[in-house]
Amino acid sequence: MTDDRAAGRPEPPPPRPVVGRGGRRRDQAVALGWLVAIWLLLWGDLSWGNLFAGIVIGIAVLLFFPLPPVTFGGRIRPGALLVLAVTFVGDLVSASVHVAAVAVRPGYRPRGAIIAVPLRVRTDLNLALTAEIISLVPGTLIVEVDRDQGLLYVHVLDVRGPEDLTGSRERILAVERRIVRAIGSAEEVRRLHTEPVDRRTHP
Repeated sequence: MTDDRAAGRPEPPPPRPVVGRGGRRRDQAVALGWLVAIWLLLWGDLSWGNLFAGIVIGIAVLLFFPLPPVTFGGRIRPGALLVLAVTFVGDLVSASVHVAAVAVRPGYRPRGAIIAVPLRVRTDLNLALTAEIISLVPGTLIVEVDRDQGLLYVHVLDVRGPEDLTGSRERILAVERRIVRAIGSAEEVRRLHTEPVDRRTHP
């Protein structure tokens, strides 16, 4: 047990990986590919003009609005990736049915709450993927992301008691667990079991 744990203080975040020039160029190429793909999806038309425009706009975004480097240092596991996809579809369907039932219930006013969820793997990639999947599921919405502390502040719908808050935190941590098991490194997978879920007390 470290001195920080013994004193009840949160452990400092692990050092962020240093990205070399080759790795940075590779990450920029991947980011450009995603930007072009999003541009084509927004237009809904695959043509040489849209492709060229997407490349130009993507390069401009990367030059004038540079993002922190998000490096993939893990390994893709097809079985865990399939589990992630299937459970996401299941969560999407069940949450949609629940939100629809709340919306059509006569005279019912659902209560919402904002909860802070500390992730166990505090890399930029894990923060981004977990936040994106959570936001795609109806009834949950990312309000803020604390990159340094690895915290997600999430608005949840239809909160009736403390057990609903606990259940929402467990579901978010389950999403993180499936993501890390699908594409995380071996060290990140081990961190799921070695780091405590609640590193501090949250309101």
